[in-house]
Amino acid sequence: MENNKVNVKIYGQEYTNTTFKLAKMNLALRGISHNLGSESDSTFTNDLHKGIYFDYIMANPPFNLKGWWNDNLKSDSRWTDYSTPPESNANYAWIQHMISHLKSNGRIGLVLANGALTSATGGEDKIREAIIEDDLVEGIVSLPPQLFYSVQIPVTLWFFNRNKPQRGKTLFINATSLGHMVDRVHRTFSDEDIAKIAGAFEKFREGKFRKEEGFAAVATTKEIAEKKYKLTPGLFAGGKVEEDDGEP
Repeated sequence: MENNKVNVKIYGQEYTNTTFKLAKMNLALRGISHNLGSESDSTFTNDLHKGIYFDYIMANPPFNLKGWWNDNLKSDSRWTDYSTPPESNANYAWIQHMISHLKSNGRIGLVLANGALTSATGGEDKIREAIIEDDLVEGIVSLPPQLFYSVQIPVTLWFFNRNKPQRGKTLFINATSLGHMVDRVHRTFSDEDIAKIAGAFEKFREGKFRKEEGFAAVATTKEIAEKKYKLTPGLFAGGKVEEDDGEP
């Protein structure tokens, strides 16, 4: 980032006003060109970057968000390609919102609660199936619990790509056994852990990946369909199968 500030422009949107101000200050102090909109507001009810498409999208949205729905969203264009997400949970609304802003060669990386890997509530399974059949899911990484200061539950990294170098294939990484505790309640990844995950992605994208039992595997769209379009890495790579959100 330090060497590419001139070539990078950050777009974003934040609902919480204090966080919105902190983000603007942080980017300004680092000399990074940015557009976070003129105000803090809901991504769903007031998309401040409507009609703009991006090369890369990164997000850590609120997990299993309730109360996000507005009746004006019923015919929203963001649901046109797949289906209207359930009013009770915004997980698949976040996914579709980001996909709707992606360029033809764009990529997404986001964090979601594990329940989104297998959920079927309110048609989420049908949305997931359609996205998989569109060959957008490039990789799924299951993470161990206690990596975040705000939540203790295990979570998952999702990676989408409109221009996958490995067509019809998805990389599944089960990283639930990686990391070490830095205190009684917080875990972190070592540089070696991060390199192991990143290295698997690099090999996969180059077509050189070989299955590592209990850690990582590649599955075709047909093989994912045989698992009823569930995206839990443990189903393909082996090791611990983590499907529970850890939330009541």
